[in-house]
Amino acid sequence: MTAKTVAMALHGGAGAKRGRDYGREIAHMRTLIEAGRERLRAGAPALEVAVETVAALELSGLYVAGRGASPNTVGRYELDACLMDGASGKAGSVAALQGYQSPIAVARAVMERTPHVMLAGDGAAAFAQAHGMAPIQDDAAWFTHAGQGESNLPPGMLAHGTVGCVVRDDQGRLAAATSTGGVFFKLPGRVGDSPIIAAGAWADGRCAVSCTGQGEYFIRVAAAVQVAHRMRWGGQALAEAAQGPLDEIAALGGDGGLIAVDVDGDVAMPFVSQGMKRAALLADGTIVSEAF
Repeated sequence: MTAKTVAMALHGGAGAKRGRDYGREIAHMRTLIEAGRERLRAGAPALEVAVETVAALELSGLYVAGRGASPNTVGRYELDACLMDGASGKAGSVAALQGYQSPIAVARAVMERTPHVMLAGDGAAAFAQAHGMAPIQDDAAWFTHAGQGESNLPPGMLAHGTVGCVVRDDQGRLAAATSTGGVFFKLPGRVGDSPIIAAGAWADGRCAVSCTGQGEYFIRVAAAVQVAHRMRWGGQALAEAAQGPLDEIAALGGDGGLIAVDVDGDVAMPFVSQGMKRAALLADGTIVSEAF
């Protein structure tokens, strides 16, 4: 391991359903990992690569985030996102954002242009407008409804999808970003873990984490920060620390997964669901991309 080691991982949601072909998503995720690798090798900071990757996942329309989001029970699209820079401890978030193309871009602006961490609802939309964020002109033309009608859970359960990215750059800096359209057919105003720092994403000097799954359970166990605490206070290695909160979620009756990278460049991508669309650049330069 050298000071120049780079590593990253991304996910396209833990709602993968066995029997479905995810060839497009797997190929797309690999392309994003390859682009991230080149950016990192050129010296790009972790936060930049994490945000760029999540913005590309949002824009693709292939996942239940950004263009791929599904409407809530009254037909509106409320999107959530957050990011955290491990080097500075700064974070930004938006919840129940309507009308803007890239929730992760708005979350970054909250981090960089306000003294706040989270803006929600109409306030988040007004902020996005004031800061020139790209609006959605026509919901019907913009959203692709990725995964809608292909839930891996029975009716009434929390069928879900999310995207995220974690990065370790060549200076050892860590960053995480997460974005989602939320669970299918959610109630208006519902907020899951994805915009909540410590539940849906976390980054510090030890690790960076992005979660995906039934957000209500991830909130209840503070899943993302729990990985860092298990490493810091429990002395656990990344793989064990990443599995811990998922075991708690499974015991409560939930499902999902997470991606994590630590300061040494180790990567973990565990899940307790049928599958999780995911890809990674490992510290030795190997690229993996898979769904199950």
